Amino acid sequence: MQSYADIPWESRLMDPSNERKPKPRYCGLTMIIDKGLGYLQFRDLLEIAAPHIDFIKLGFGTAGVTPIPLLRKKIQLAAEADVHIYPGGTFFEIAHAQNQTKNYLDTLRKIGFSWVEISDGTISMTAYERQKAIQLARSHSFKVITEIGKKAQGSFTPAAQLIEQFEADRLHGAEYVIVEGRESGKNIGVFDALGGLDENYVSDVSKALDSNHLIWEAPLHKQQAAFIRLSGRDVNLGNIAPGEVLSVECLRRGLRADTFPFISFEPIGGAQG
Repeated sequence: MQSYADIPWESRLMDPSNERKPKPRYCGLTMIIDKGLGYLQFRDLLEIAAPHIDFIKLGFGTAGVTPIPLLRKKIQLAAEADVHIYPGGTFFEIAHAQNQTKNYLDTLRKIGFSWVEISDGTISMTAYERQKAIQLARSHSFKVITEIGKKAQGSFTPAAQLIEQFEADRLHGAEYVIVEGRESGKNIGVFDALGGLDENYVSDVSKALDSNHLIWEAPLHKQQAAFIRLSGRDVNLGNIAPGEVLSVECLRRGLRADTFPFISFEPIGGAQG
């Protein structure tokens, strides 16, 4: 019986755009949200999609109720797959609100995390407190991701304020900055009540800063497609559901109807008869 295990796809069938960057990459990043995957689910996810995942966020405070041995296994699996993993920013906010930030960072380091998210989606922080939190995390040898935006329905960050906060966070040591979109993607930030994208806002922000270090949370398919059509396949997207990773990768490459029409290329093998 003939084996098909080693039959490769023609490269232009795998990536009609011919532009998708392999890992490690500095843009075109995909961050997924894990709200409680078990070990086998997590392993299966990485087996099928690790090349297309750059970050895994352990949603909100789930790291605090996940067995430590399982957390360590997830961290190990992610590292072996060249995927960065970190707890959601809400967990940091809970620690900060109780004056437990240093203890929180110490515990994350003992468990094995190397990335941390700093945010103020549900709490109030002064600019100085935010700066010190970033710098404290850096002093604990963490790489830092920050998040801009409140989690309350209808909340909105003016573009000028977002740009100013982005620049400050980067100056103080943040590797990437996330724009809040929650898991719903509706009536928050750049999304209206139906999940529609404010394209003018996104364009204005993207032109004003280094968008390679900006991650837009975009949990809904129509938002992901809109971002890619507007900003290109190298836009950074976050809060992607685990089951949607390959879908997002197909959008980036032009392997879905939403983005394939925007690709210009010569037919494989020349003109078709």
